[in-house]
Amino acid sequence: MSDQSHHGARTRLIAPATRRGLGRRPVSPPIQRASTLLNDDPAAMRDEGAGPVYGIEDLSAARELRAALAGLEGAADAWLVPSGLAAVTVPLTALLRPGDEVLTTDAVYGPSRRFLKRHLGARGVSSAFHAPGASVDEILAAMTDRTRLLLIESPASLTFEMLDIAALAAACSQRGVLTVMDNTWGAGLAFRPLAHGVDVSVQAVTKYVGGHSDLLMGSIAVSDPAIARRIAETIEDLGWRVSPDDAWLALRGLRTLPLRYAEQGRSALTVAQWLQARPEVAEVLYPALPGASGHDLWTRDYTGAASIFGVVMRGGSEAAAHVLMSALQLFGLGYSWGGFESLITHETGQLAFRRSPPTLAGELLRLHVGLEDPADLIADLEHGLAAWRAAS
Repeated sequence: MSDQSHHGARTRLIAPATRRGLGRRPVSPPIQRASTLLNDDPAAMRDEGAGPVYGIEDLSAARELRAALAGLEGAADAWLVPSGLAAVTVPLTALLRPGDEVLTTDAVYGPSRRFLKRHLGARGVSSAFHAPGASVDEILAAMTDRTRLLLIESPASLTFEMLDIAALAAACSQRGVLTVMDNTWGAGLAFRPLAHGVDVSVQAVTKYVGGHSDLLMGSIAVSDPAIARRIAETIEDLGWRVSPDDAWLALRGLRTLPLRYAEQGRSALTVAQWLQARPEVAEVLYPALPGASGHDLWTRDYTGAASIFGVVMRGGSEAAAHVLMSALQLFGLGYSWGGFESLITHETGQLAFRRSPPTLAGELLRLHVGLEDPADLIADLEHGLAAWRAAS
């Protein structure tokens, strides 16, 4: 196949589907559902050069999805696991040993924090947490001689603080500290961690790649052969693979990822700017928003923005937040993000799990902006804010 590396992401995600020399075929690979894979003779049964020997290995859709994700991330290889959380936990399992320490943000994704404390903690791996908006020097100062790995989230969960990834990755490399970044917000599209020196880039394929809120999956992208081998062996030992149907759906979603991501980002900025001007709102936590915290780093490093952000209300209560949410008609009440539909959640209670919860001016809502007309979403939010005022 000809070199496609000089093409833009939109082209690189589609061009493999139309390459020539493969005969008449469907645009997307067929879904191969199998546990047993048959052979013509006994000698061929363990010939891995002839392809998978058992159904737990990657079949057609998964192979093509892995190749596409590796190309998107600029990686030597990418692996698929059953959830976004598994994409975080597999590298940690592969790369850490008893006596090691993980350093991460105090704003780390809740289930990742749970894995660090409950699973790794019980197996002799300790965890330390830095302030979500810490500088590079402050993060380095929080490391000890036991720090083996820095788990990066940027923007951070719920409060969306940004970190200087390139500077952190370079400093960690000099210290022999590995870096794993949850890059779901950048989707491997608006930001490429490996190109900025990060060792392992993970994302929840569940979100933007899938794009339709109908599958669970994670991806792990690596360039270093030694790290790649340890991750591949861990996945093999755990026996984790994704279903062929889900791999096919994710591959279909991946083809339109750049268009959906860009359109939803534009709509999110429109909605965020409108909310920023509202008297009921104290602050909008969105790095793509001019004047917001982290906007300078986002402008320098990112080519786009996810369509999810935090909204800090001016005062209020949980009851008032629920009244606002109940008044909305176009925002679904559900967790996750990256799909075609807009969503809203109330997140103030989640902040209590942090070691140093932030002091906010009021209740914290999280909005995900989908593919609806932003003018309609704004009108819907106008109704919600009216209900908020009445309840407050």
